[in-house]
Amino acid sequence: MSYIFLDYIKFLLASTNKHGVHSPFIFQLVTKAFYKQNSKKKWTQFLTIKNEYLQDNRVIGVTDFGAGSKVFKSNRRKIGDIARVAGISSKKAAIVLKIVHYFKPKAILEIGTSIGLGSSTLSIGNPLAKIKTLEGCKETATIAKEYFKKNNFENITVDVGDFEQTLPNVIENKKFDCIYFDGNHTKNATLKYFNNCLSSIKNNTFWIFDDIYLNSEMQEAWEIIKRRTEVTVTIDLFQFGIVFFRKEQAKEHFKIRC
Repeated sequence: MSYIFLDYIKFLLASTNKHGVHSPFIFQLVTKAFYKQNSKKKWTQFLTIKNEYLQDNRVIGVTDFGAGSKVFKSNRRKIGDIARVAGISSKKAAIVLKIVHYFKPKAILEIGTSIGLGSSTLSIGNPLAKIKTLEGCKETATIAKEYFKKNNFENITVDVGDFEQTLPNVIENKKFDCIYFDGNHTKNATLKYFNNCLSSIKNNTFWIFDDIYLNSEMQEAWEIIKRRTEVTVTIDLFQFGIVFFRKEQAKEHFKIRC
């Protein structure tokens, strides 16, 4: 993982804080979201749910449709281990909570449910949002649904199946305020999902891309996305890449420490 450490050092050297941001829109986002503390209630709720996952010793069979796991040697995995290794980290969750609470998107699409910890974070961030989440593996989707029911996340619905079929069906004639891309960490898949979802954007839509530094493919995909004419503003937080389509914004790219 040394290459990720080197990438992080490069990111720190190239990034800025609020004092290096001159866009009023991004400055407000940085100061009123990124640099604010999460509410104690929301953060406690996330940590409680994450702990439930971590203590779940049931073993399930996982089908990997994306880049696969570099950690797990078998498709038979403990739910607690999935939460620990592949679930959203506490640091990432803190950022997602802030972003979703700040923008309060009403319609959210998540590509890649896994066992549902990321979906739960989105729901905690804005309990009033309607969240559609897509998952390819039936076993992990079943666990996610169980936890959603247990924690009363009635605003989350899960579509199970190959993204090649489920994503076009979900996107057709629909608009989303936020899309969280966390399903298949390969260049080709990421760019394909990007193209598929363009019909769903509104002026204030924002997209969150997870693990943009995971590998060289994801870094290449991120650079291509930044150059797309539809994209006006991007924010590289290292953990995530955030994309905006606001027509009133000049095209700018930010690297921000948070």
